[in-house]
This record gives sequence, structure tokens and C-alpha cells, in this order.
Amino acid sequence: MAPTAAHSCRLVLSLLISAAVLRPGLGLYTVNSVYGETIVMPCRLEVPQTLMFGKWKYEKPDGSPVFIAFRSSTRKHVQYDEVPEYKDRLSLSENYTLSISHARISDEKRFVCMLVTEDNVFEAPTVVKVFKQPSKPEIVNKAQFLETEQLKKLGDCVSKDSYPDVNITWYRNGKILDPSEDMVTALRRQVDPATQLSTVTSSLTYKTTKNDIKIPFTCSVTYYGPSGQKTIHSDQAFFDIYYPTEKVTIQVLPPKNAIKEGDNITLKCLGNGNPPPEEFLFYLPGQSEGIRSSNTYILTDVRRNATGDYKCSLTDEKSMIAATTITVHYLDLSLNPSGEVTKQIGDALPVTCTISSSRNATVVWLKDNTKLRSRPSFSSLQYQDAGNYVCETNLQEVEGLKKRESLTLIVEGKPQIKMTKKTDPNGLSKTITCHVEGFPKPAVQWTITGSGSVINQTEESPYVNGRYYSKIIISPEENVTLTCTAENQLERTVNSLNVSANENKEKVNDQAKLIVGIVVGLLLAALVAGIVYWLYMKKSKTASKHVNKDLGNMEENKKLEENNHKTEA
Repeated sequence: MAPTAAHSCRLVLSLLISAAVLRPGLGLYTVNSVYGETIVMPCRLEVPQTLMFGKWKYEKPDGSPVFIAFRSSTRKHVQYDEVPEYKDRLSLSENYTLSISHARISDEKRFVCMLVTEDNVFEAPTVVKVFKQPSKPEIVNKAQFLETEQLKKLGDCVSKDSYPDVNITWYRNGKILDPSEDMVTALRRQVDPATQLSTVTSSLTYKTTKNDIKIPFTCSVTYYGPSGQKTIHSDQAFFDIYYPTEKVTIQVLPPKNAIKEGDNITLKCLGNGNPPPEEFLFYLPGQSEGIRSSNTYILTDVRRNATGDYKCSLTDEKSMIAATTITVHYLDLSLNPSGEVTKQIGDALPVTCTISSSRNATVVWLKDNTKLRSRPSFSSLQYQDAGNYVCETNLQEVEGLKKRESLTLIVEGKPQIKMTKKTDPNGLSKTITCHVEGFPKPAVQWTITGSGSVINQTEESPYVNGRYYSKIIISPEENVTLTCTAENQLERTVNSLNVSANENKEKVNDQAKLIVGIVVGLLLAALVAGIVYWLYMKKSKTASKHVNKDLGNMEENKKLEENNHKTEA
């Protein structure tokens, strides 16, 4: 038995040594793994029934083997060789599948699965590839600004922690930037000795134009992973493009069509370069020398003589100039007469409102805040002409430019009196009215000469346009004289009216006489009728003549009485 066991051991040893030369089994097999994850390598050999044990090794660059794992087919015993880089990272399953945790770049080797029988060794090689996805590329060290027509470094595109090597591409507005005289790239790779991961940097030197204003630049990194080629893009980067001023413009604040006397004017000069110019020369009307200032120049409390052409230019390029015309609008109003004016009734008063303006102005007349249809004209002043007159004008195109002046017209007049009398329908009272005209308002006073009773004294109407009236109602017992006195600061005027008391008494007597006459007439008629009847009975023919004669006399008497009544009235 002993010679047989020794013979078996020598046979196995010789087979393992010669396996490096024989290597029967399958061809190469590649396992793609991700950095940091677990590498899984199946043995890919059919396990023979006479298997003694399985073993895994890897090959050094010089081809020499390094055994790393062993598993017996009978005892189910697993043994891992003392290889420092694989300490605590290996796992060999019952079907001889080898797993390596925490994949590293150094794990890229040729591993071999070996199944050993008493008389043979079977091998299955596996090549391990490790991939590490790079970080998202980032544009760093960006230029603060780019100048047109100058080749200048734009920035660096950096991609970190990648394996294997990656490629970096630059883009302008989403399109690939091809190498040219206006674009130069430089690529640098740096490998971390500990992790063997690479950091790749691509520097872009670029000649910009004004067309690059607000245009995004990006870069991308292209790498290979377990599933093939992939690309990751950076965020967009924008750059401030510097370019010289090609045109100068001038602005006026407030807007040119709204400038009026007393305003402040701000002149603002702008250049279309980037960065914009900070200093300019300002030229005022009639001045050949420019005033050096920042991009603004302020004129305060301007007058109409400030109207004219204003210019500005660059300080170092005076031929590049901008100009504008400014009109300072004005509005003058002169009212003659104005203020408070006192005139006498019947006087003439010419009124003029003279306008002087930078544009056609509208004129409005007001009297006591009511708009007039036309300009007031006074050839003969009346009391109703008194009031507050305003001449108002404005320029509609210029906000806030308006003028107004006022005339307070006072029309004075001495008191004028007119007295009227009206008898009540029943004849028992009389209304005496004193119509007064004048300004200032005259005060009215009544006096009565004679006897009588005053029923309602000094009833007055409203004072309108220099006129009002005062009236009293009286029932005199005898003839009286009523006196109306009107007085203001100018004069005292007196007027009187005689009122007779007989008018009422005579009217009553006339009525009584009429009644008596009617009664007497009726009695006479009855007497004549009796006589006529008696005579008729005696002698109808004679009686008829007498009756006619008497009737004729009666009618004459009646007519005489009516005439007397009219005379008395």
C-alpha cells in the first residue's frame, strides 16, 4: 500500500507541473466585472467521477503560476493560499466557481480552473476584465472672460476615477468642436498608484467671436464598460465675451417730447462693447470742447435756451459720436387785466389773454368754475358780468405744462329804485313793492307818512345779479305816502309813492247806492204797474199810452243813474 500511495503523490505532482505545458480543456473565457463589485468565475469544466481535488491559480506576466485556492472532492475541505492581495477576498464553491470580492484593477489577470484526477489534469482559463465608470465630467478653471479674435484658454474638462482610458470631446452649442487653428486641445492623464484609476484632463484653447455670446459650451467623456461604450456629458458653461465698442448711442431722460422748463435732463451715453465704456465726452449746444464724464451727464432746471443739439463720443475715439436734438418746451400766459378789478355798471372793459408757447396751445375760459363758450368781452358791464374769470392753457403733448391766471371782476352801481302798487282783488289791502338795483347790495328801509296798519313789512327776494325787491302789504285808513330808501357805499336813493284810502270807501258807497237804486226802481215799477192796470181797466187805449210814456221816463231815469255811478267811480 505504501509504494502505491507514494506513487500516486508523485504522479499528481508531475501532472500539476506538466499542466502548464499540456493545458487540455476549453479555450479562453472573459469575465467583465465592475470595479468594487464581486468577480464571479465559473470553472466551466465537467467534474469527473474520479476527481481528487480542484484548484485555482493565476499567471504572472512571466507565465509562472500562483495558486490561490484548493478544494478536496472527498473531504469538502477548502484551503486558500497565502496570497496577500487576495486575503479574505476569495470564495470557492462546491462546483468550483471562484468569487473575488471588491474587484480591483490589479485583478485583471488570466485565471485557470484545474480539476485533478489520478491520471490527468483538466484546465479552463478565464480572463478577467475590470471596468470603472468615470465621474461626470466637469468644466473647471473657466476663463473669467474671452476676448474676440484672441486665442485664449477657455477651461479644463476633468473626468476622474476611470478605467480603462477614456476620451474627452468638446462641444459648442451641442456640436462637436473639431480641431482647427481657432481651437486647440491638450489631454493629460494621471494614474492613482493606489487604485490604478485615471484622472483625465482636456484643456481647450479657443478663439471666440461675438457669435459666441450666450452660447453654451460642454464636454463629454466616452468610456467602455461591461456592456460596451457609453458617454457622459458635463453641465453647460457660459462665458463672458469681451468685444470692443463699435457704436455709440445717446439717450435722454425724461423722453425728449416731454421736457419742459424747470425739468432736470439726464443725458446717457452708451457703447455697445463689452465691457461697456465707462467714460465719455459730452458736447453741449454751441460748445466745441467735450465735457468728460461718466456715462451720464445731468442738466438741472433747464430753460428754453437749452434747446439744441447734444452729442457724446468715446474719449479715445472721438469720431465715434452720437447726437440728438432736445426741445425744452415752454408756455407763457399773460392776462390783462388780472387780479381784482372794480368797474362801474355800463363801463367797457377789454380783456386779453396772450399765449406764447413752443407748440400750439389750447385756451379755455372759465367763469366761476364753469367753462365759457368764447372769450369774455364787455362793451357795457352789467351786474351779471361780475365773477371770477380764469384763462387756462396747456400743452397736451407735455404732461404738467399748464398755466392759468384769474380776473376777479366787481361791477359796482349806485342804488336805483322803482316802486309799484297792486290792489288786492277784494279791495281791502294794497301791496307796495320797491324794486332795487345796485352793488354793493343796497340796504332798504321803509317809512310811512299817515295812519294805517302794516300787515307784512320788508318781505325780501334773493339778491341776484345786483337786483332784489322789498315789499309791504298795507290797508290805509286815510291817504298815506310810502317812502323806500336804498343805500350802499356809493349813494343813498329815495323814492315815494302816494296811496289813497278813498278808493276803498267810494267803492263800498257805490255798491250801497246800486242796491238802493235797484230797490227804489222795483217799488216804482210796482206802483206804475198798479196805475196802468187801473187805467187799463178804465180805458185800455188811454191807459196804454200813459204806460208807454211812464216806461220811457223810467228808462231815462235808469240811464241817468248809471251815468252818475260811472262819474262817481
